[in-house]
Amino acid sequence: MTTQKTQWGKLLPVFLSFIVMGFIDIIGVAVGYVKQDFEVSDFIAQFLPMMVLLWFFVLSVPVGILQDKVGKRNMLNTGMALQAVGLGLPFVHYSFGMMFASFILLGIGNTIIQVSANPLLQDVSPTEKLASFLSTSQFVKAMVSFAGPLIATFLAVQFGDWRLVFAVYGIASVFATIWLASTPITESKPERDPATFASCFGLLKNRFVALMALSIFLIVGAEVAVNTNITTVLIAKFGLTLEKAAIGISVFFAGETIARLTGAITLNWIKPRPFLLLVALVSLAGVIGVFIAPTYILALVAIFVVGLGAGNMFPIIFSLALEKMPDRANEISGLLIMAVSGGAFVPPVMGFVSTAVSPLASIAVVGICMLYILWISFYVRKN
Repeated sequence: MTTQKTQWGKLLPVFLSFIVMGFIDIIGVAVGYVKQDFEVSDFIAQFLPMMVLLWFFVLSVPVGILQDKVGKRNMLNTGMALQAVGLGLPFVHYSFGMMFASFILLGIGNTIIQVSANPLLQDVSPTEKLASFLSTSQFVKAMVSFAGPLIATFLAVQFGDWRLVFAVYGIASVFATIWLASTPITESKPERDPATFASCFGLLKNRFVALMALSIFLIVGAEVAVNTNITTVLIAKFGLTLEKAAIGISVFFAGETIARLTGAITLNWIKPRPFLLLVALVSLAGVIGVFIAPTYILALVAIFVVGLGAGNMFPIIFSLALEKMPDRANEISGLLIMAVSGGAFVPPVMGFVSTAVSPLASIAVVGICMLYILWISFYVRKN
């Protein structure tokens, strides 16, 4: 009993870091308010979220290398502290330039959090529970992402200031930093030389690691592509208004949220490799459903099924990569989080197909991503 209490005493502050990780998704709502408050164009406003996503590509590997030297908990606390500072900047001076600086710090801080939190969770989790705990952590993050717009809207309506959501998130980030800093955690120490850029990128010569990185690239790319393009598909297919078509986005995230909750439970009994095959088949069935759905309601059901399948892909792939080479967890985490930048590359491809062929045809881009994951599910069963 004492051992279980000790384990949960270490797990809870690490799980809290995943709540803090989910704060970054408030940028979607924030961009809308910033655009409204400062009357900037759509083009200029899109530089704000770009300032967040950019750092995943630039800093993920350097952070993985640095945390190999200074420790995962220290890096995670640094990331949460930087994010807290970024959340506080709009209260120092509210201007477009200050919001730009705020988004930069949010991106840098969140990149560090995402690189550090997953391998630190590995250190406080029993090996057989890692996939389940990673899925649980993604469910926690998804719940925060889902609630963020609601919290911002509530605060804007009740108190007349949408920035209060930044205050709430900033205080929570500081609390999470203090709790983790005061929690003793024994981190795994690999018996090898400290990581370098050469050793980190050299892991891509390992076929398994390279394929896992590409998997993360396509999974995140497909998720963001659905998020940003599904309204266009529904409008073209059924002639809907934007408001009605936008329900498809919420339905997709609802599917992912439910998937992560059920996945966290299911992975206690089903091994990650066969489960990956199952969720790949489910997501492909959903993609096909969007193609052939004769009505708007059935299309929403199909979109929900896509989310239901896609929701657990990220934690499963991450756990399989860490399981393969646990002594290189920091470097692998850096590479896989760098692959999150797929969210910046796949959606434009889907948009290009939508413009050049048709919006409905663009769903094929998501289908190709899921076909790759289906192939990977067979590959990992052999390796």
